[in-house]
Amino acid sequence: MGSDPLVAARLEMVDRQIRRRGITASRVLEAMECVERHLFVPADHRHLAYEDSALPIGSGQSISQPYMVAAMTEALELRPENRVLEVGTGSGYQTAVLAELVSQVYTIERLPELSIQAQALLKSLGYKNIEFRIGDGSKGWPEVAPFDAILVTAAAAQVPQPLLDQLAEGGCFVIPVGGPPDQDLYQIRLRGDSYERRFITRCRFVPLVQDKEH
Repeated sequence: MGSDPLVAARLEMVDRQIRRRGITASRVLEAMECVERHLFVPADHRHLAYEDSALPIGSGQSISQPYMVAAMTEALELRPENRVLEVGTGSGYQTAVLAELVSQVYTIERLPELSIQAQALLKSLGYKNIEFRIGDGSKGWPEVAPFDAILVTAAAAQVPQPLLDQLAEGGCFVIPVGGPPDQDLYQIRLRGDSYERRFITRCRFVPLVQDKEH
């Protein structure tokens, strides 16, 4: 195992970029060590896969830096039995990390070409606990709601109400709000009839594109 340079680079990424920057959830760290990020970036950027940076994945989209993936995942406070909604499949990297941690992931991607590529890759890697949808993620997936956790991997000017409505009692919702160019990353938790909002960090995401009727 140690002789594989990609494995060594991935373990160093988790230690240097994630663990040392304050991510402590052991299951999140293990998932980040397990998922091969280089498989989720274009071939011409593969040599940068374990660097501390976001990378382009085509169609004007990007894969988030490893630390941000870990920080968002930790903030979801996931348990193995959870059902999670992800808005913005992208290349499928964050999707794979979630799938390592929970029983079921529902992921929505607006761009068909990205969703199709991610579906093929994730299925080839053996993931059987992921359901895919192509469409406007800001509407959520009401047919299978509520969700124990919701993760939005694009920046919204304000939190989409349909997503809030699909969060289970006590569930965690993690979303970047504001911008461009920078946003605030928040954890939102449903408590009875009210929402508790906690600031996590500053961040930079591509905009969440919504249908015009929103």
